[in-house]
Amino acid sequence: MRKTLVEEIGMEQIDHEFLRDNALSLLATGRDAISSANILEEIRANFIHKEENWFIISRVENLNKLVYLHGALCEALRLFPPIPFEYKSAVKSDILPSGDRVNTNTMVIYCQYAMGRVEQTWGEYCLEFKPQRWISEKGRKIHIPSYKFIAFQAGPRSCLGKNISFVQMKIIAIALLWNFQFEVAKGNNVSPCLSVVLDMKHGLKFKVTKRG
Repeated sequence: MRKTLVEEIGMEQIDHEFLRDNALSLLATGRDAISSANILEEIRANFIHKEENWFIISRVENLNKLVYLHGALCEALRLFPPIPFEYKSAVKSDILPSGDRVNTNTMVIYCQYAMGRVEQTWGEYCLEFKPQRWISEKGRKIHIPSYKFIAFQAGPRSCLGKNISFVQMKIIAIALLWNFQFEVAKGNNVSPCLSVVLDMKHGLKFKVTKRG
């Protein structure tokens, strides 16, 4: 993983702490999402039969081929955005698309956590984890505008690290899912704790076993 990041992305300063922290970020972001056995196997099926080594699959030129994994990550970010709410301050008076007036220096607070669960925006099954909502009938990625999928902000304030974030998440996901099996502990109460960074009230207990 480290060699791939250095060769493909030019990230020279990579150590075990960097890999550990990004692995934890992936698990935190997709904690509920990738606990489903069916979804996990679908993700694995998308890459395991194509190569013999996860290291080859995780090369940057191969990552875009993993459409289902991309959909699973987007769906995890939709339901569990790392930053659950945000605020902006108006530098000058303006009128929102809703018709509401915002005066200069007015603080506007919006909740990405709630916006990712609005039925009018995401449909009847907005509360269900469905990676396929990001995949077209032809098996290609569906582009969803950033003002709808707002996990990385939108407009001039969009996160500049969005693409590298997806690269990191995919590489770590491939390494983890290739080598290990994850089983969430029975009775584990998975519930969010809203704060500046979305966290879990009771943590996530699961069993990790080495895959053959």
